[in-house]
Amino acid sequence: MRNFIIFGPPGAGKGTQAQKIANEFNLHHLSTGALLREEISRQTEIGQKVQKIMDQGGLVDDSIVNAIVKDKITQNSQGDGFIFDGYPRTMAQAKNLDALLTAKALPLVLNLEVEEKELMERLKLRGQESGRSDDNEKTVKNRLRLYSEQTRPLLDFYARQKRLISVNGQGTIEEVFQLLRNQIK
Repeated sequence: MRNFIIFGPPGAGKGTQAQKIANEFNLHHLSTGALLREEISRQTEIGQKVQKIMDQGGLVDDSIVNAIVKDKITQNSQGDGFIFDGYPRTMAQAKNLDALLTAKALPLVLNLEVEEKELMERLKLRGQESGRSDDNEKTVKNRLRLYSEQTRPLLDFYARQKRLISVNGQGTIEEVFQLLRNQIK
């Protein structure tokens, strides 16, 4: 079993690269953003709570996200592994994930490095194309601030454990994928 976390700020291309890696290495792509948006579209109780938070660019409570991730790991435990996209985002989530995967394989972290100016352009374009309510300028700025404050410190956590690989995420989709692929083969 192989497990990976795709890491980077909002707009770095995590979802795109995670799907390519999942296909290449036969992994289950676990995107917490997609799972939360599914809850919203189904108008569940969790979805209604989550929508307000996401529309403001906030981070959903660790207990909600941890429960969803644990459930998905349990449902898909027979596969070749996972690539986690959008999770973990806090130290509590990182520790929870390590506890869930200790008996399997601790994840290697693939970090996409992208300059803030490029991120803003990508997210603005994605918002226009997809209509995602969380891809407007005000929300994006808040998401980038939260990433810097709460999520970026996880890079040090994983670097100390020698589980961090960083690549330049500013090339074409295929160029970035080849950089990642070369690191994890």
